[in-house]
Amino acid sequence: MGSRLDDRALDQLFREARTFSGFKPDPVSDDTLHQLYDLVKWGPTAFNSQPSRYLFLRSAESRAKLAPALSSSNRDKTLNAPITVILAYDTKFYEHLPKLTASPTAQALFESNPALVDPTNLRNGSLQAGYFVLAARSLGLDIGVITGFKADLVNQAYFPDGRYQVNLIANLGYGDESTLRPRAHRFAFDEVAQIL
Repeated sequence: MGSRLDDRALDQLFREARTFSGFKPDPVSDDTLHQLYDLVKWGPTAFNSQPSRYLFLRSAESRAKLAPALSSSNRDKTLNAPITVILAYDTKFYEHLPKLTASPTAQALFESNPALVDPTNLRNGSLQAGYFVLAARSLGLDIGVITGFKADLVNQAYFPDGRYQVNLIANLGYGDESTLRPRAHRFAFDEVAQIL
């Protein structure tokens, strides 16, 4: 462990990777989705909490109830993607901590401090979303993450019991490069970072 990835891998994960709005009609197999999760699960989270939950929508029927929750700019591209993933988090993730972490007091920590639950979910669920993007790219998939949606409508449609809550939505597939816009500006190191 600890060897540097070659430039080709770094290009695929970062430098040449793009956010796709349009996808080719090529299907994404169930096996690929399993491989994707099997990579994501290894990313570190606080207490190894792994709060994210994944709902992979393939069929038109499974996505139809998502349409009312999407902004107009996100609707068509989401309904036409080969796979749409709802990345949610488990509001009671701490119930699983006895089997996930070596800390014998972790579950009690969250049960006795409910104010810690939401920030832990947001931070660690978002970490897992980042791992999800990189895992998808590492498998040759393209991805477009969406935050323009009405969370309450997504939760009502897919998680009516309230235990899971949507964090974000992502479209997956094999990108259609003709739909790409010119690459947007990225800050230089000195614009956003300091070494103290």
